[in-house]
Amino acid sequence: MSSNSNYYCSLLKICTETRNRSQAKKIHCHILRTIKDPETFLLNNLVNAYSKLGDLSYARNVFDKIPQPNLFSWNTILFTYSKSGNLSDMNDIFNRMPKRDGVSWNSLISGYASRALVTDAVKGYNSMLWDGAANLNRITFSTMLILSSSQGCIDLGRQIHGQIVKFGFGSYVFVGCPLMDMYSKAGFVYDAKQVFDETAERNVVMYNTMITGFLRCGMVEDSWSLFNSMREKDPISWTTMITGLTQNGLYKEAIDLFREMRTEGLVMDQFTFGSMLTACGGLMALKEGKQAHAFVIRTNHMDNVFVGSALVDMYCKCKRIASAQAVFKRMTRKNVVSWTALLVGYGQNGYSEEAIRVFCDMQRNGINPDYYTLGSVISSCANLASLEEGSQFHGQAIVSGLFFFTTVSNALVTLYSKCGSIEDANRLFNEMNFRDEVSWTALVSGYAQFGKADETIDLFQKMLAHGLKPDEVTFVGVLSACSRAGLVEKGYQYFESMVKEHGIMPVLDHYTCMIDLLSRAGRLEEARCFINKMPMPPDAIGWSTLLSSCRLHGNLEVGKWAAASLQELEPNNPAGYILLSSIYAAKGKWDYVSELRRGMRKKGVRKEPGCSWIKYKGKVHIFSADDQTSPFSDQIYAELDKLNHKMIEEGYVPDLSTVLHDVEESEKKKMLNYHSERLAIAFGLIFIPPGLPIRIVKNLRVCGDCHNATKYISKITQREILVRDAVRFHLFKDGTCSCGDFW
Repeated sequence: MSSNSNYYCSLLKICTETRNRSQAKKIHCHILRTIKDPETFLLNNLVNAYSKLGDLSYARNVFDKIPQPNLFSWNTILFTYSKSGNLSDMNDIFNRMPKRDGVSWNSLISGYASRALVTDAVKGYNSMLWDGAANLNRITFSTMLILSSSQGCIDLGRQIHGQIVKFGFGSYVFVGCPLMDMYSKAGFVYDAKQVFDETAERNVVMYNTMITGFLRCGMVEDSWSLFNSMREKDPISWTTMITGLTQNGLYKEAIDLFREMRTEGLVMDQFTFGSMLTACGGLMALKEGKQAHAFVIRTNHMDNVFVGSALVDMYCKCKRIASAQAVFKRMTRKNVVSWTALLVGYGQNGYSEEAIRVFCDMQRNGINPDYYTLGSVISSCANLASLEEGSQFHGQAIVSGLFFFTTVSNALVTLYSKCGSIEDANRLFNEMNFRDEVSWTALVSGYAQFGKADETIDLFQKMLAHGLKPDEVTFVGVLSACSRAGLVEKGYQYFESMVKEHGIMPVLDHYTCMIDLLSRAGRLEEARCFINKMPMPPDAIGWSTLLSSCRLHGNLEVGKWAAASLQELEPNNPAGYILLSSIYAAKGKWDYVSELRRGMRKKGVRKEPGCSWIKYKGKVHIFSADDQTSPFSDQIYAELDKLNHKMIEEGYVPDLSTVLHDVEESEKKKMLNYHSERLAIAFGLIFIPPGLPIRIVKNLRVCGDCHNATKYISKITQREILVRDAVRFHLFKDGTCSCGDFW
């Protein structure tokens, strides 16, 4: 080898290390001008340089001009095609090689493995064996094990393990680590431990791999034991433990270990900070999260997109959305994970409209959503009951191909369920190629919200028949359906089966469903006994549920007990005063009604004003009772007066007991006729084209009289009217409601 060749090779090495393709080409030109017949060694280095710089055409051009390529020449161009995934040219070069060694075969197998072509990789491996076992080396086995692990081919991995032992590679750490990783990922952690125990010379990498395997399988105590037994730990050892503890929900332990690692003065990377911040978010440990943020700044990790995204997520989970937004704005680089962290944070903190805005901003910035991002923004649309925007995202899911991800499909089922399109939700559910527990629960909850008890229970039984395990949310849906259909005994059966058959301990939501079940059915004394036996007292929703049924059934005694309990729990909650006033008003005890109102004024308790809204041509029209602010008020009130005359002709009788004012009967009728939901319905009848359903949302529960009146309106106008109130959906059609009489 000449000194000139050695000099040029040194320059080419610098070009590859600095990723300077243009400089490499200049050196190439200089070689052609100054050296008449370059040595094969120099040309090989040129091929290698172009290969590492990603310029395949130049690499191939130089290779084709080598007069007598040697084995290194062939292996270099073969590896170039293997690494780039150009399998056609890789096969062509491999078949033309006059001679092959282990490097050649490994390049061929790696090319197939990088494209997850298991069959081709196995054929290449078998051909390598036929060519001679001397070709085998640790890289061969490592490649095959990593392929087996990534594709879940545990049987193939076991066969490779057998050959590792047969050919004497069992003591190699380079082979032992991917072998342990494969077994632990497949859930065979004891097989991984056996490999670990049988390896005589273990280094820190093997310990880290085994600790990862234990933590992946939830064996925290074993991972602690192994971690503490290590004579030498590197930063990866500590980060592995912190990450594993976080993934197993042991957030406090992860934070404590992070502190210990910091005390040891070890170098922390993006994964250490990411796991620490995840632990802080999981515990809502804002103080520790802020301390970690300060340490991130001091160690110059703020420009790391992984750490920045974790900070956004941490502040969102700690309900500091302004801090999350500030971190996000300061990030110099943002990827889909960063945007998704902010989007999900807005959604989880109740800012669904902001979540949709973030999604649109993300797309304007040229970032394509992944399945998790799209599923999250669809969930935000579901929370807003925004069918229009949700349908647009549904179209985007189909066009992008993300619809087939279960996360997206589940979000769409939930969207259509929450927007009242239960038939569309059911159709989507049936079109799904794969359904998990979330898919079934989403539809079960959807049917339950519509009060369709038979469909809910039937779907739940099918879910069990498919071998899927229901969770707490599933049972909330089932119990709610039983409640709204008056199926008391069946509800009791499902409630008791939670512990006995499914191992699920009831939480407050389930007890609230049982209170609703009993009180709706008029079994108010039984509901009181049930409450007294509960392991925890009801929350405000539970007491309000009981009190609402006391109003419906006129039970003053239980109503007073429920109202007193609610006022003691939440003194500023107006529900206790308003619902008890309703009971007194229905019994004509106006002095008590006045006394309750004076009490509210004295304590500064204000009733939340009822309002209803309807969306038309992209604009939301909001109405309150007796509202005169709409530019279409004259048309709306004329439409309501016309409807009222027709309703009375059809047999409608106003329920004056729902009016909590001691006024003349004619005034009570007038007050009922102009409730917010009726104004919104009238607007819909005027502007929504015939054939399309009228969709109304109300912030409070629909009163009994408006519920009855809307039945008449649907019959008279022959229109579908969908009302989503604070409790559930009501689909009015042909004079009936989807919930029957259990509104």
